[in-house]
Amino acid sequence: MASRQGSSPVLSSALALVLLTSCVFPASALPRRLTTLVKGPALTPKYQSGPLLKGTVTVDLVWYGRFSPSQRAIIVDFFRSFTGKPVSGPSVASWWSTTGAYGSGGTAAISLGSQINDETYSLGKSLKSADLVTLARKAGARAGVAVVLTSADVAVEGFCVSRCGTHGQRRPGSPFIWVGNSETQCPGQCAWPFHQPIYGSQTPPLVAPNGDVGVDGMVINLAALLAGTATNPFGNGYFQGAKEAPLEAASACQGIFGAEAYPGYPGKLLADDATGGTYNANGLEGRRYLLPAMWDPRTSRCSPLV
Repeated sequence: MASRQGSSPVLSSALALVLLTSCVFPASALPRRLTTLVKGPALTPKYQSGPLLKGTVTVDLVWYGRFSPSQRAIIVDFFRSFTGKPVSGPSVASWWSTTGAYGSGGTAAISLGSQINDETYSLGKSLKSADLVTLARKAGARAGVAVVLTSADVAVEGFCVSRCGTHGQRRPGSPFIWVGNSETQCPGQCAWPFHQPIYGSQTPPLVAPNGDVGVDGMVINLAALLAGTATNPFGNGYFQGAKEAPLEAASACQGIFGAEAYPGYPGKLLADDATGGTYNANGLEGRRYLLPAMWDPRTSRCSPLV
């Protein structure tokens, strides 16, 4: 059973900081980084005439570091929920359907491909941006999106300081995403609202729907970056602002998860009556997730699931 959770906390004048970066790695260029405050009104991504991801998109996972079986299952079930059998209520699939309103060709069908495990930390526990590209290339040469996931004990250049994740190209025309587990490094920045923010009102955090602050936070960032990859895969799709620091489909709506959201308050959400976990999307195998609002080009506004 689920109940509606909706009481609004009283905010201080400071804004809650949520970091999320969309990065592109053109040849011999530095990654693009973006640090933004959660505030309104949301900006409007505009189409820059470039290609989008449509049709069947295979996602290959590269696990770097040590993840428990339960942590892996949370993320694997998230990707399986894009095209699995329908579930009732707001769902991962219905959230993703908004990307189909970007351009023509409908909604991309996400298919989970291979999984590569690097539990020996082959590149060490302190990674540079170029190392992320190296890891993404381990996913092979086929078309699709490589997703690099780094464990909580891995430090990555810019992580927590200016970004929670990135998306770019592992080679020309081949996208990749990286997201790190922030649980022990910066949960107030990269796992909000499941942890108190480092700035703003210090209201109690929400309960992570799958019981793992770090990995449930990773899902939020994965979702936002996957939406950005589908709608702006090569830096010339849909975005707002400077090309070097674009606001994309979900990052244009940062901090918005439910209706009536405002800075520091994620909005009215659903709560599991048994666990207290807060969510807005149902997935396969009874999973529940919290996913960011997306800018909907049909209504020209940020549209949360609930």
